Amino acid sequence: MKEKLLQYLWNFKIFNSFDFKDVAGNPVEIIDFGKWNFDSGPDFLFGKIKFQGVTLVGHIELHIRSSDYIFHRHTGNPEFENLILHAVYFHDADIPELVSRNIPTLELKNYIDETVLDKYASLENAKVFIPCEEIFNAKKIPFQFEEETLLKKLDHKSLEIEIALAKNKNNYEAVLFQNIAYAFGLKVNAQIFRQLAENIDFAVLNKVRQNLTQLEALFFGMCGWLQSPDDEQTTIWKREFEFLLIKYQIKPSGVVPKFSKLRPPSFPTVRLAQLASLYHLNQNLFSKVMTAKSVGDIVKVFRNVVASPYWNDHFNFGKISTTVGEKILTDDFISLIIINAILPLKYTYQKNSNENITDEIIAMYRSLPAEKNTVIENWKALKTPIRDALDSQAFLFHFQHYCQPKRCLECAIGFQLLKHN
Repeated sequence: MKEKLLQYLWNFKIFNSFDFKDVAGNPVEIIDFGKWNFDSGPDFLFGKIKFQGVTLVGHIELHIRSSDYIFHRHTGNPEFENLILHAVYFHDADIPELVSRNIPTLELKNYIDETVLDKYASLENAKVFIPCEEIFNAKKIPFQFEEETLLKKLDHKSLEIEIALAKNKNNYEAVLFQNIAYAFGLKVNAQIFRQLAENIDFAVLNKVRQNLTQLEALFFGMCGWLQSPDDEQTTIWKREFEFLLIKYQIKPSGVVPKFSKLRPPSFPTVRLAQLASLYHLNQNLFSKVMTAKSVGDIVKVFRNVVASPYWNDHFNFGKISTTVGEKILTDDFISLIIINAILPLKYTYQKNSNENITDEIIAMYRSLPAEKNTVIENWKALKTPIRDALDSQAFLFHFQHYCQPKRCLECAIGFQLLKHN
């Protein structure tokens, strides 16, 4: 048994039974197995369990042996503060830190059919992008497949946005802030930035946004970065954050953004400084992006966004960099924000009042460049035409919702391939 294989079984829920009990015999109901995390921190993020009559939301860590928690030096690591479950193949030791926090340990050995381990180990090593890779033919992609798939994605996103609206008392501006924060976090910090935004009362942000220093202090302080100032500027931010804490009765979020696997221009410090600049410069941001008639109009909103002068020669607090220059938003980054944060909300906001919104949104996606990532490169390797953001968004959604879960019999492309093979 390898840890990656255990993660694979957990991710795809391959167990004999789901009547889980922890090592002490207490029932553990897994409501949400979480999102597989390929970066630093717990293996599965934002899971949900019911334990001892209480529903818990947080992260889940997997190990081959319980003692690996200590050997992997997770004890005291702030990234594991939101842990709700320790799932292991074999329980060999109680972990004092987890016992004191009443975090259950679940031994999975008896829930896994030993006869399938070799089979799934071979699947894990298979170099296959999509199930139909051997017979895939881009010429069999149905007419208007991309447009129809994009609309599926937008409707899917609308459901998520409507849930967020319900939580935020139908405050579209607050939801826009959360969506933009998610986009600023990119892959590594997206969920963390969203959680940060959700923990900030948008009414407080509205009151603070005219003062850029206070807005930066709010973002940095909520991340716990200002406890030990490194220089004069961080001392100022610390003072301002302490003032805001008292004035608005703010509770720090406890989230810790990640720096691992990121190039310095994408460090969370820089991205949050740019996010502060965006909201400082645009007092009516929601109105600007919702009334925009073209992508060009939206791009103009982000053109002047730049991190404050402190970041001209810094990427982190108190460490002067030899690379000097303004930290502006690149064209590619602006496109990602528009694709992932602006257009889905614009569609949701106007779909019941603007009969032309579908055509307008499709035209906007067509005018944006395609994303650049491994999934898109794999589609291109199969000679799939990826001309713009509409194509890339459609095939990203299709890969995530049809190819990965192997819903081949529900796939319009799969139907054409099977029909002609």
